[in-house]
Order: sequence, then structure tokens, then C-alpha cells
Amino acid sequence: MRNDILERRGIYDAAELGVPKMVLLGIQHTFAMFGATVLVPLLTGLDVGTTLLMAGLGTLLFHLLTRGRVPAFLGSSFAFLGGYQIVAPMLDGKPNTEMLPYACGGVVCAGLLYLVMAALMKFFGSEKVMRFFPPVVTGPIIIAIGLILAPSAIGNCSTNWPLALIALAAVLVFNLWGRGIVRLVPILLAILVSYVAAVLMGAVDFTAVREARLIGVAIHPAAFAKFEISSIITIMPIALATMMEHIGDICAISATTGVNYVENPGFHRTMLGDGLATSLSAMFGGPANTTYGENTGVLALTGVYDPRVVRLAAYFAILLSFCPKFSAVIQTVPSAIIGGISFVLYGMISAVGLRNLVESKVDFSRSRNLLIAAVILVSAFGFNSIGGVSFVAAGTTVTLSGLAIAALAGILLNAVLPLRETAGEHETGN
Repeated sequence: MRNDILERRGIYDAAELGVPKMVLLGIQHTFAMFGATVLVPLLTGLDVGTTLLMAGLGTLLFHLLTRGRVPAFLGSSFAFLGGYQIVAPMLDGKPNTEMLPYACGGVVCAGLLYLVMAALMKFFGSEKVMRFFPPVVTGPIIIAIGLILAPSAIGNCSTNWPLALIALAAVLVFNLWGRGIVRLVPILLAILVSYVAAVLMGAVDFTAVREARLIGVAIHPAAFAKFEISSIITIMPIALATMMEHIGDICAISATTGVNYVENPGFHRTMLGDGLATSLSAMFGGPANTTYGENTGVLALTGVYDPRVVRLAAYFAILLSFCPKFSAVIQTVPSAIIGGISFVLYGMISAVGLRNLVESKVDFSRSRNLLIAAVILVSAFGFNSIGGVSFVAAGTTVTLSGLAIAALAGILLNAVLPLRETAGEHETGN
């Protein structure tokens, strides 16, 4: 009976799960994060090896500070791409090695803002903070997180729909009809099956693999962070938006696992872990870190929530950072395969948001709840479609993403709209 309960909760003792299964599950999480994590250095000119190393170390630091309770993986954040483009724009497709360290310096300072927010949450208590994040706010935000990512999945699929459909079908077959370990690692198996299909179709180019070294250095001193006031002022305000996204991600993980991480270990610890991981990464020439929706999707799909599995993924990321040849192999995986896998993972995130609303019994016959959800969803998708909203503050251009705007709008409406409605209004749903 005890084992059945633990299995339903996704929590296993090492003897119950077994080392081979844990290793395979960890590798699956590594594959889930890899595509998006290495994309950020490719777009900014940062080093791929450093990025993988800092993703692994940042994840381990996050788990240390959150008492090893939260099954979250920290990968490269896309929110800071605009800051990198302003401070250190690519030069004819090549890294801007002169300015990249200064952009990293700005990210270091942005990560330190998380510490300020963590201190406020510790002082006032997560309970008071979470009054602003009831299910009617967090549910639509979680739905938006998955659906905002959906276009990237479709875009990747469109590069080769046959491959994408093979990957998608493999995930569904392994997850629905698989038994034992097969059902636990459907994503890993789907990638292998679709990759073999890609090789047979001639859709894989191994040139980069042949040219890559077997062993490489993941840290480059010339890329270490440097500090100047203009870069700091340009990049630091981005943290205001990413902190809102962090809260949404932690709520999504809580909804997925059924464990209230807002109370234990608390937002102050998760915020501290995310911020210090970001500052650590940028200090050594890596990108900002953030909790990864892809890995939340893996949690929802497999039902295995053991944080040790995610820590294994972090160890694998660290090992891979010193092997350029293996990194090159992973980068040969066609984007269509990543799209087919993401098709499921991103949908799972949104489905978790719907489940959160249903299990919390949010009453949408009330106009108040309908209005809050409506504004959140339209803000998230609408503003995201135009690249967010930019404004100038203290001479610095600040851009809020659609998700950050949606979170702020939801928090504000939940705070100002009356909890009670007139009897007639409630009955008619107007």
C-alpha cells in the first residue's frame, strides 16, 4: 500500500525506483532541456560548454538552497536576449567578444535583484505574498506559459512534419501503451526512434560531430563578467519581468506535483536559488538561468517527481559541458524532432493549469473570476504577439514580456476587484 501511495505521488525510495531507472529518467530530463538551453548561446555568442556547465551547477545550487525539495531544472533564460542584443549585438553572425563580458555583468546584477525580492518574501511571509496569487490568477498564467511556447513547437515541426509526427506518435505510443521503464522514459525513446528515422531519411549532418573535439574546457576566463553602469542599467530591469515568470513557474511545478512549494521551501528560497544561479552563471560567462517549462512538462508526462532525478540531469549537463563532441551530436538532432516532443510537453503545461482550476473549484459563474482570467489570457497572448511593451525609466528602456504583463494584470485585478457580487449578478453570470 505504501509503495502505491508513493508511486501516485511520484516519490520513490532509491531501492524502489532503482539506479538504472533513475539514470534513464535523468538523461530524459537532460534531453528535454538541451535544445532550448544551447539555443541561447547560439543566439548571443556565449559559449555552449559554459552554458551547459552553469545550467548544471545552477540547478544543483538551486536544489541546495531549496533543501532538495523542488524538482526544477534551471536552463538558459530567453528573457534576457533583448538585453544581450542591445549591449553585445552579434557582429556579422559572430560573437561580440568585446562587449559580451559587460552584458554578463549586467545579468549578474539582475540576479542580485532576486535576493532583494527573496528578502522581502522572507520578511513578510509567503502567505501574504500568495494572497496575490490565488488559483484564479495562477491557473490562467500556467495555461499561458504552455500556449505561449506553442508557436515555437509548431515552427520547429514545420521544418519537417514527417519527422515531427514520428516523434509525436512515439511519445504517445510509449506513454499510453508502454510498460515498466518504457512508460517512464517516453521522451527519451521517442527521440531515439525519430533520430534513427532522421538518419535513414538523410536529415542529419554529422560534419560538426567529426570536427568537434572529444574533450574541451568549459570555462573561458576572457568571457568572465565585467561591469559598467550603462550595461547594468540596461539589463538589470529585465529581472522585474523574470521574477514574475519565476513565480508562475513554481506555481506550475506545485500544481503538477500536488506539493505546495510556496509554503515549503517557500518562495524566498526558490527566488534566492534562481537569482544566485543566474549571477553565478553570468559571472563566469554564461547566460541567465531560469526554471524550465520543458522539464515541468516531463514531470507531468511521467508522473515521477523525485528531485534526485533532476539533480542527475544536472550532473549529466556538467559532464556534457566538457565533451564538445557529444554536444555536437545532440545539436545534430533535427529541430523537427524537438518540435514533435515539445508539441506534447508544452500542451502538458497548459493542461496542468486547467487541472489547477478544476481541482481548486474556481467558480467561473462569477463575473470577477471570468474577468481576471480573460484579462490574463488576452494580455499574455496579445502582448506576446507584439514583443511585449517597452517603456523608458530613468533613461533606460525596459521591456515587459506578455507573460509578465499578464501576471501583473492578474495580480492587480485580484487585489482591486470586490470578492462579493450582487445576488443578481452572480445568478446571471454577468
